[in-house]
Order: sequence, then structure tokens, then C-alpha cells
Amino acid sequence: MTYKTIRVEELYEGEVTEITLNTPPANILSAKMMAEIKTQLEIEQSKPHKKLIIFGGEGKHFCFGASVEEHQSGQVDDMLPGFHDLIGKLVNCKIPTLAKVTGMSLGGGFEFVLACTFVFADESAKFGVPEITLGVFPPVAAALLPFKCSDHFSSQMILTGDTFPVKELDRHGLINQVTEKGKLDEVVQSFFVEKIQPKSASSLRIACQASSMLMSDKYKEVIGRLESLYLKDLMSTKDAVEGINAFLEKRKPVWQDA
Repeated sequence: MTYKTIRVEELYEGEVTEITLNTPPANILSAKMMAEIKTQLEIEQSKPHKKLIIFGGEGKHFCFGASVEEHQSGQVDDMLPGFHDLIGKLVNCKIPTLAKVTGMSLGGGFEFVLACTFVFADESAKFGVPEITLGVFPPVAAALLPFKCSDHFSSQMILTGDTFPVKELDRHGLINQVTEKGKLDEVVQSFFVEKIQPKSASSLRIACQASSMLMSDKYKEVIGRLESLYLKDLMSTKDAVEGINAFLEKRKPVWQDA
């Protein structure tokens, strides 16, 4: 299948599929890209010998997040549920997934990483959810971050919008392995050959479902409420609209605290 926003490559005689977000330099998670990833996830899960799905970003950065334009009133009502559905499909993927991160992983890009089974990153990687600087908040991070790290660090990321170096996330248990710059592909390949390839594909699928069951249940429990909080409460405020507009107009927002 030919895609416009992602590149798909099979490795190790079909045991691994690498999906590359392929709209550099930012690799924005547009509605089109999200639809293409969902389609490919369905295809991969139909292959009985598949053992790992790797996600990477073309160029210097993994992903700057979802399209800010699609966050505007009139578009966000379709975009946000679509993004939450994609994350749900990642969390519930029967095949282990691995995010291979270099450069920036921000907003929806970081939330995408959070939904993967494994996270490998090189020393250049930086992570953040800067939505609060636009007057909004990241629902997926609000659902998954407290599950994966302490409430204190989760709140710090969500409420400050700061960007953190990979070593800080590693310290909080959010990274499986940090590599030297230029060594990421080599380390990921070694991990697969040594740790994943010798296992049974069918057993990996069942173990993957078992290991993600608690997170999957928690995500299903809260994402609908977070989505409603965003679409009904947040998007009815003047400042949420102002923050998005200010970003698109490349100016500082003027908050009304309302």
C-alpha cells in the first residue's frame, strides 16, 4: 500500500515492521497521517509472524505533535476523538511497539510515544507537552503520564509545558534505553535480535496484551471524560481560542482569564 505521510518497511524477513512518520521537518500528526497509521496497524496485526512494530521520525525530529490548525474550533471536534482513537489502538496493539526517538517529541508526538510498549531515544531527544502555553491541555498525557511516572512529575510536565531532556525522562522511568547520537538504530536492532526475536510471536502477542491490560483499562476509563472536559469546558473559554489563534498568528496571547 502506498501512503503519503508515512513510510513502511518490513525487516528481518517480515518479523519487524518499521513505520516512519514521513513529513519532515516536524512530522506533524495530521488527520491524514493518523488515518494512515491506523490502517497500517490493522494490517500488521493480521500477520501471525510479526514480533515488533517500530515507529520513527524522518529527519532530525520524531514529531512536533498534532496539527495546531486542526485544534481550531470547527475542526477540533473531529481531530481530538480521532487522535484519542489512534492512541487507544496503540495502547491495545497486540504486537509490541517501539518508539525510536531522536530530536523533539512534543505534544501529541510525546503522547504517541507514551502509548508505545518500549521507548528508545538518543541523547538529542527532548520531550514535552507544551499545550498549556496555548491555553489548552493534553488529554492523553493526563491519562497516561500518571500511570507511567509519579503524579508530581506528570503535573510538572502538564502544568508548566516545559521541554525536558531525555535523561530527565529516563530518571523518571519513562525511557527504556538512552543511546549515543548516531547509535539508535544499532541499539534498537540489537535489542530486537537479542531480546524479542527468539520469542514466539503468538506468545509475545498474548504477553503484550497482559502487560498493557491495566494501562488499557485506565485509558478507556478516563479518556472520554478528559475529551469532554477539553471539548465542552475548555473550548468554551475565551483563552483556549485565544491561545490557538495567537500561535497561528505568531504573536503572544492576551489572556482574559475567562
